[in-house]
Amino acid sequence: MKYAFLLFVLLAFIPLISSLRAGDFPEAEISNRVLRAKLYLPDPDRGYYRGTRFEWSGIIHSLQYEGHEYFGVWFPRYDPKLHDAITGPVEEFRAGEASIGYAEAKPGETFVRIGVGALRKPDEPAYRVFGTYDIVDPGKWTVKTGRDRIEFVHSLTHPAGYAYEYMKIVRLEKDRPEMVIEHRLKNTGKLPLETLQYNHNFFVIDGQPTGPDAVVVFPFEARATRDLGDKARVAGKQLTYLRELQPKGESVFTEIEGFGPTSADYDFRIEHQKAGAGVRFTGDRPLSKLVFWSIRTTLCPEPYVDIRVDPGKETSWKIRYEFYTLPKK
Repeated sequence: MKYAFLLFVLLAFIPLISSLRAGDFPEAEISNRVLRAKLYLPDPDRGYYRGTRFEWSGIIHSLQYEGHEYFGVWFPRYDPKLHDAITGPVEEFRAGEASIGYAEAKPGETFVRIGVGALRKPDEPAYRVFGTYDIVDPGKWTVKTGRDRIEFVHSLTHPAGYAYEYMKIVRLEKDRPEMVIEHRLKNTGKLPLETLQYNHNFFVIDGQPTGPDAVVVFPFEARATRDLGDKARVAGKQLTYLRELQPKGESVFTEIEGFGPTSADYDFRIEHQKAGAGVRFTGDRPLSKLVFWSIRTTLCPEPYVDIRVDPGKETSWKIRYEFYTLPKK
């Protein structure tokens, strides 16, 4: 009788376990015959990512070209509300080291995270960049999917006078190994929107470890602001690795200086010789800041741009990714 009961319990939970493993999250797939990309869709109740650090659109968990995989899971533990349990070329909006409306909000009131919603401010000494805040109002999401493109629109009206309509389009160029991320931010409120925006670019090329086979190429003479020790070196227009990064959190982290005042310096290449794959990505705005972070499982140039939109106005910007192959080492 005891074993029959245990068997009943096991059989009852198999569907639940299977669905959790399958990842029952809203998603979509787009393709142009050359590239194929799979994206998780924003959803405040069922979305793959429900954290409050990154905005919720354009979460690409797979992008394949010529048998190579460019994005995927890089983190050891998944929780939908963990700040960095997310994949692909994901983006964040910041106001200094905080967020729009955070400084003036009192504890218990709300502030704005573009692409996330209105978040409650607790009684705390400073904004927690890697924290997860309670979402009081997730705003409104609409998503339109085509064969080779997907359009996200997020709108929010905040009681302090902030309001916006944020559009992101992820599209694949016809019959070319190129992806474009287009942004448009419209200020529908009474207060200006002033923010930094950056793309974290969680690349995981073919799941290869970060090490001497990987190189990052800049269009300018680059300088690291931190000592990278025996792990990596920034010299000339390249960042190279001196050895493989070890598991359990060994990282390379630094700001990169040397870029100029035009969008010509928003132009980066990542190449992995062992995988035989590379990617070039360019932006149409000048860099305001450039951070570089990597661990064994992912390699991330993080370009920042300045965004300011006055009430009744809108602004737009875009990033283009070109994927290519290399002779294998």
